[in-house]
Amino acid sequence: MQRGWLQSGPLLWLCDVGKQVKVKAGKDEELRGWLLTVDPVSSSLVLVTFKEEGATVRVVMGHAVEEVTILQEADQKTAAQLRIFFPPPTSPHLDQEELRRRRGAVRWWLEKNRVPVVEEGDELRVAGVLILTAPYGPEDCRSSNQIILDRIQRLIRIQPDTPETDPDPAGYSRDRSGSGYLDLSFQLK
Repeated sequence: MQRGWLQSGPLLWLCDVGKQVKVKAGKDEELRGWLLTVDPVSSSLVLVTFKEEGATVRVVMGHAVEEVTILQEADQKTAAQLRIFFPPPTSPHLDQEELRRRRGAVRWWLEKNRVPVVEEGDELRVAGVLILTAPYGPEDCRSSNQIILDRIQRLIRIQPDTPETDPDPAGYSRDRSGSGYLDLSFQLK
């Protein structure tokens, strides 16, 4: 199947992930490999070529891609090899009590910094536009509002270990006017 790469769009690109492809890029340059992933913003491709002693990974910049031809589907062995490159994230196994403690500590910290938080089951809804799921770390935030997402993630990163500790650990600067708002600039020591 041949088609203009940029005109295909991200939904069709994702359908091609895990397949062996031939990529025409630039002037008369042809690359072959297994399509590992595609960057939906830049249209760049990541190709993997397996060898006896390992694998080669190439990134083909999206602007250089002229044409992508599907050569074949991956068999089970190849699909398993491709999954090794991006294993699913592992989260530590936490019991319900530890998750409840973490959820409470994050909620306390956000409220202490005057961020509106509502508990909805095992999730925290922050400012009505962000969802925080277990285990309640910065990487567990989801929001379509990039500004709020970034600010809440930074706030969670500097959260003290327990609510009983001073929320102004050494190395962080805070507004001393008593407003309760946190200045998220860091001081290097």
